[in-house]
Amino acid sequence: MPATPTQENQRGFIIPIGGAEGKSKAKKPTILKRFARLCGGDEARILVIPTASLLDETGPKYMELFQSFGAKSMCIPVEQREDCFDEEMLRVLGKATGIFITGGNQLRLSTILGGTPVARLIRKLNSEGIHVAGTSAGAAIVCEHMIAGGRSGSSPRESGVELAPGLGLTNRVIIDQHFNQRQRMGRLLAALSFNPFACGLGIDENTAAFIGPDGMMEVAGTGTVTVVDPADMNHSSMSYVGKAEAVTLIGLKLHVLADGARFNTETREALPG
Repeated sequence: MPATPTQENQRGFIIPIGGAEGKSKAKKPTILKRFARLCGGDEARILVIPTASLLDETGPKYMELFQSFGAKSMCIPVEQREDCFDEEMLRVLGKATGIFITGGNQLRLSTILGGTPVARLIRKLNSEGIHVAGTSAGAAIVCEHMIAGGRSGSSPRESGVELAPGLGLTNRVIIDQHFNQRQRMGRLLAALSFNPFACGLGIDENTAAFIGPDGMMEVAGTGTVTVVDPADMNHSSMSYVGKAEAVTLIGLKLHVLADGARFNTETREALPG
């Protein structure tokens, strides 16, 4: 569960990014620049957590990028669970004004970070106003229920999604990334059939959802965020269909939101840009 803020609306932003965001001048890294500004601009201290990636250059690449925006940035290479108990690492994390979780493998994040002092501190810091962004796998893990895998395709199927515990910064949404590029509507719908109390956010590449402390989400980037709201769903066949069979879901509401459009994750109202 998300940690409780000590003051009303004090919680930091949660910013899931659909992956493949611009990381060079040619690709206009507007999402990452906006995150750096939100974290304090020249006064920002952004901590990069590259745990999900197996590439040594991933963390330093983001660190250098944030530094090019004028922010201070560090990279902590959390490679195994025992790293998450290191007192110096927790001290450095506690001084961040922004936390950025890179892409890679979702299960590396959940099995290395899950249930550790690092995970608990990230939740606490977010409740105290520190902003947390994640791209690709780093986006999937910010919510309570994380999509860890599943089959591509437009229709939901039994056994079509694998779920694992996330960081729990929000329990209002379930997030999938590289959404339209990898045809992930089916697995997002399957995830919602197991958790119909949450809204589904399918985030395209080079697109982000800036979710504020009041639950208001604003879309930024070149793609869309597909919002699936199951609040009025009145039928699901997920509990009785055969293995890998298609699932019937009736009463879902869908919004497709481009740059500047908003969605209130508390009231579930969508607004144009």
